[in-house]
Amino acid sequence: MKWFQTASLCVLLTLTGCASTSDKITQQWVYPPMAVPLQASVQQEVQIARLTQLLQRTDLKKEVRAKMLFERGNYYDSVGLRDLARLDFNQSLSLNPAQPDIFNLLGVYFTQIGEFDAAYEAFDSTLELDPSNSYAERNRSIALYYGERYDLANEEMLKHYKDDPSDPFRALWLYVIQSELTPEQAKKDLEQRYSARDEQWGWVLVAIMLGDITEEQAFKAILSGTRDNTLLAQRLTETYFYLAKRHHLAGDYANAISLYKLALSFNVYEYVEHRYSFLELGRIFEQLQAERIAQAKLKEIEQAQ
Repeated sequence: MKWFQTASLCVLLTLTGCASTSDKITQQWVYPPMAVPLQASVQQEVQIARLTQLLQRTDLKKEVRAKMLFERGNYYDSVGLRDLARLDFNQSLSLNPAQPDIFNLLGVYFTQIGEFDAAYEAFDSTLELDPSNSYAERNRSIALYYGERYDLANEEMLKHYKDDPSDPFRALWLYVIQSELTPEQAKKDLEQRYSARDEQWGWVLVAIMLGDITEEQAFKAILSGTRDNTLLAQRLTETYFYLAKRHHLAGDYANAISLYKLALSFNVYEYVEHRYSFLELGRIFEQLQAERIAQAKLKEIEQAQ
């Protein structure tokens, strides 16, 4: 989900009426459902070229140049050129520091690369300039989660959820964060929130997380209700990420790694599920590396004895 604008999509939630229990959830797909990976459009390339040409002019006012740099940075970001986007965003801020949306984006970038203190500062800057920015609130809570400040992350995400209990993504991330503190209670709370769901697409992802529908049912709903390749790529990016997160929380690293890689495969660069899949893969690698080192040290101690 791109948390810089509202994304509310409807789906066939009637499948939940014939849901099966979590112990029956199995993957029955010989090949995982896929979409054609998104590519840079002609429009995006033309806009980047046009803005680059205009920015060479020396008679631009500071406000206009700042706006153009922000626009080109957004185009760079949408095609996965994040370092170039960051350069443009920083230049834009140097000309006009009062841009909360840029600080929010930079906060997400810092979260991706594990620079959490810088991420917190960026989100704080967004909220100082725009106290009602709900995306910065959510993204800051997630940054606190990845920075392993679970109590504070849970406190902020709970407040964020209460501001709009109908948002399935708020419920999802509150569950993910709360699972680090009280796993059983987190699941009970999510089940209660799911029972009051509406027909937004994101509640299907909650159903998957809870095991209320099988993966096969979810994929059938996506494939039968989606004809546009871009929309399919977006929905599959979200689905694979939260499926990966479910396996990750259960300690099933093999499936989690495969699913995070699938979430990356569609090139939906603007979605946080794509952005944070890189971070999740890095966390799994570090965890497995630490376990191997601990096992090796234990083996050395046993041999020495």
